[in-house]
Amino acid sequence: MKKKITKIEPTKIELPKLKKVAAYARVSVDKGRTMHSFSAQVSFYNNLIQKNPEWEYAGVYADLGISGTDIKNRDEFKRLLDDCEQGKIDIILTKSISRFARNTVDLLNTVRHLKKLGIEVRFEKENINSMSGDGELMLSILASFAQEESISISNNVKWGTRKRFQQGIPNGKFGIYGYRWEDEHLVIEPNEAKIVRIIYENFLKGISAETTGKQLQEMNIKSYKGGDFGASSIRAILSNITYTGNLLFQKEYIVDPITKRSKKNRGELPQYFVENTHEAIIPMEIFEKVQEERKRRRTLGARGNRSLNTTAFTSKVKCPLCGMNYRRSGKRQSKYSTEIYYVWICRTKSEKGAKYCSAKIIPEKELQIASSKVLGIEEFDSNLFDEKVEKIIPIGDDLLEFYFYDGTIIKQEWHSHARTRCWDDVRRKEWGVQIKKRWEDGKYVKECKNDTCNC
Repeated sequence: MKKKITKIEPTKIELPKLKKVAAYARVSVDKGRTMHSFSAQVSFYNNLIQKNPEWEYAGVYADLGISGTDIKNRDEFKRLLDDCEQGKIDIILTKSISRFARNTVDLLNTVRHLKKLGIEVRFEKENINSMSGDGELMLSILASFAQEESISISNNVKWGTRKRFQQGIPNGKFGIYGYRWEDEHLVIEPNEAKIVRIIYENFLKGISAETTGKQLQEMNIKSYKGGDFGASSIRAILSNITYTGNLLFQKEYIVDPITKRSKKNRGELPQYFVENTHEAIIPMEIFEKVQEERKRRRTLGARGNRSLNTTAFTSKVKCPLCGMNYRRSGKRQSKYSTEIYYVWICRTKSEKGAKYCSAKIIPEKELQIASSKVLGIEEFDSNLFDEKVEKIIPIGDDLLEFYFYDGTIIKQEWHSHARTRCWDDVRRKEWGVQIKKRWEDGKYVKECKNDTCNC
């Protein structure tokens, strides 16, 4: 009997696709057990994911010492979301809603976006799965509780901080250039104190923060954090009353515990001035002189900064169309003269062009002549102008409106003769001949008033 042999083809067994699982851990409170708690969370999720045969380990993302009220400062959380976008993760495990986010809006937006990507989020403590039918409802309710808990914690911290302020106790050991902390006291750092004194001396000599910053860079002097001194750092030193040996508490406050947005305290909350807490680097009378000078310069605007090339008209000529100040434009010259003159132009027009502002350009000489007329003087006097005139607003093509500090408003006509004023004798003679010829030919043409032509 002949054998019958049948070949049986192997069947391909489809193994179940492993789910790519990641975990997110966060510890925000700076306590003695912070590192222990952080390490425990990371270790727990490492073991949990790798022991499950249906899961593929996709990593543990962990933020240490970061608040959960705002996503933007959590680098690991943002990296987790980026990896989700790239399809590297199917499931996210996290200990609780408060670990994931205390901000209800951020939480729901993030979970909904992940749901659209087909990514499931599991909250261990609350036993919630974002893909389940009632998952989002439960998240909304519990996340609101988490947010309220965050606000409550913030209020408790504020209460404790203000109690310490009332007792003259600072809120932690803040860093400040010129001092170091020894136990609970600020002690002068001699080399840095010398630089602080230079900054104050320079300011009272009329040297700007920008110029002082360049000087310190040339001296290879570094700031508290090791970088170069910028103008903003120097201004902060000039306004810090700590250098007088006193402390002022609650100079700023948190407006919203969720966004952590802070605001300068301008009287909304009480401040606490604690005298003689440490040795002074700057005497109080010098500090007060500097504050008065800072106020004076702010009032004058750009004209208060002696390092800038300003004139009597700086910050005083206001554009009637866009509200910006006029600025002095570069040197100009008529082709018929070697004399240099300047014009004033709206800053918007200067930077963006006539498309954004069509305000009239005004030659500086015409501003001086018009100012002299309204002041009733023969020649322009910058000191008198500065003392009397608050601002000038150009109206139309040929009118200037002068506003005086005493409330007086005077309108004065002006006409642009900037180029012809610069003509030499030869050009004036040529022009006279041309005018005479035009009269003779019956084609009299008035002198050109266009300050941009080369006639």
